[in-house]
Amino acid sequence: MQYWYIIIWFSFLAISCGGVGDIQPRPSILLIMCDDLGWGDVGFNGNQIIQTPHLDQLAFQGLRFNRFYTASPVCSPTRASCLTGRSPYRMGIPTANAGHLKVAEITIPELLKENGYATGHFGKWHLGTLTTKIKDANRGNPGDSSHYSIPSMHGYDTWFVTESKVPTFDPMIKPVRFDSILGESLRYGWKRIEQEEAFEDYGTKYWEAEETYSTESLSGENSRVIMDRVIPFIEKAVDREQPFFSAIWLHTPHLPVVTDSAHAMLYPDASFEEQLYFGAITAMDQQIGRLYTRLQELGIDDQTMIWFASDNGPERDTPGSAGPFRERKRSLYEGGIRVPAFLHWPEVISPGQSDFPICTHDYLPTILDYLDIPYPDDRPLDGMNVSDAFHYENNLRQKSIGFQFGQKKSWMTHQYKLISTDEGKTYELFDLLNDPEEQINIINNHPQLTSDLKSDLNQWITSCKQSNLGKDYQ
Repeated sequence: MQYWYIIIWFSFLAISCGGVGDIQPRPSILLIMCDDLGWGDVGFNGNQIIQTPHLDQLAFQGLRFNRFYTASPVCSPTRASCLTGRSPYRMGIPTANAGHLKVAEITIPELLKENGYATGHFGKWHLGTLTTKIKDANRGNPGDSSHYSIPSMHGYDTWFVTESKVPTFDPMIKPVRFDSILGESLRYGWKRIEQEEAFEDYGTKYWEAEETYSTESLSGENSRVIMDRVIPFIEKAVDREQPFFSAIWLHTPHLPVVTDSAHAMLYPDASFEEQLYFGAITAMDQQIGRLYTRLQELGIDDQTMIWFASDNGPERDTPGSAGPFRERKRSLYEGGIRVPAFLHWPEVISPGQSDFPICTHDYLPTILDYLDIPYPDDRPLDGMNVSDAFHYENNLRQKSIGFQFGQKKSWMTHQYKLISTDEGKTYELFDLLNDPEEQINIINNHPQLTSDLKSDLNQWITSCKQSNLGKDYQ
């Protein structure tokens, strides 16, 4: 009789772990994303002023991506691509605060939930409104369900999210008065509100269930408010011996930046605006360090796949840095879409750096490949499985990357980038391997290459338009 117990037990292990020959547990996965963090705003990309020791440690222990691109130069479209592997133009999310993540889209949390993962989303959502009952943030209005799209519609068990931006300290409030001499403003930010100062509601909520918002533990550093929910989610999954997937989308350093005196004074020689901006980034970095320390304490740090990136380049008129790259947020030049990023996964990925071009819509096909989960549809995916590049087995990207934003459009191969900023009236061509700063327009030297890239770009745009008409959902 004991032999039957042994057979049943090994059968259970085979089913749980994906096959008789594979008894390793599936990795847990964290998608950490900052908001408007520039390529040059972190120590691991050479910044010598802003203190990001925890990010730097993770980056140097992992694989640093020198050419990591966001699907868009603004927030919502990039985030849609992260979860779906598809261009935001396929699903009607061309810019921030526009459209919503449709239920018919197939997402990473949906697919992983079906395969036994605990799923959670924490921080910014920005893929639709979160209520139809009250006024909330940028678009939530009573009785308006036109863009209602909450995380539980897309595969998430647990969530704690805002529709859009919030202050980076005391995220639910704003001061009644601003010190214009210091440079405080509702748009840019302010120093921490002291107890004796008058304040009012910022106008947004943290939602944690359908038509249910949080009312407790919402003061202090915003990244800590978020991490206070992330860590218990992870602990519960570990207690259940269940792998987890979590998107941790931090608001920092999106405006308004707000910082307490302790973090501002880490930068005594900086201007007031710099103290707010730099201090907020360092405070966020400390919370990422806190998260990783807890993973170590739980004994799962080596088995957890940690992706880190920003959602686009730095905001204009801020101390944020795009490094050596041209322009900033809202631009399809490198400074708007090339962001700091790394993958930390000690069990599988060796430390190093990669010049392989990777995009946010590569998350889905790459994660599914590692987990041996088939994509359950034949609709177009814009991302590709880039896992070979992590092991230095593939040094040439085979699938080009397309970008659209307003009147701007671009098509990028492993080496070349075609870009138009005026709806295709004029074009520029850059050799990114030899001119990453995009200073030398070589379009007149390569007429055939230009023609081929234009053709590929236009075919891709046509495909996106067909998807946006709902053709992929039939």
